[in-house]
Amino acid sequence: MLVHQILKSKGEGPVITVKPGMLVSDAAQILAERRIGGVIVSSDGAAVEGILSERDIVRNLALRGAVCLSETVDEMMTRNPSCCRREDTADNVLQRMTDGRFRHMPVTENGALVGIVTIGDVVKARLEELAMERNALEGMIMGH
Repeated sequence: MLVHQILKSKGEGPVITVKPGMLVSDAAQILAERRIGGVIVSSDGAAVEGILSERDIVRNLALRGAVCLSETVDEMMTRNPSCCRREDTADNVLQRMTDGRFRHMPVTENGALVGIVTIGDVVKARLEELAMERNALEGMIMGH
């Protein structure tokens, strides 16, 4: 399965982005309201400057306390996050996420943000693919 197929199955919603100067507390509010685990940091909504995840916020809270919530997202974000392309395979993306120990990957095309995939999206797609393969094999065995 390819990334563009995963994006298609997710629907045509916009990718949630925040500007670098936004307060971490405001970004955390967006994460909570949208029930998402990460946001892309972008000045213009197209260039991926960074990514801020729930993990980043929790890690900083544990290390430095609530003072980090009054900082801006560009002070806490992961800069130059690993990105993928629509043509990448789900297996490749899953391997990169596992190796890098992250759960969100921006999808870019010609340097512009076109989507985001999560480890949950990729695992779901892979499970669906395995179920289709199993059904096809069962059909072949049963003579259908």
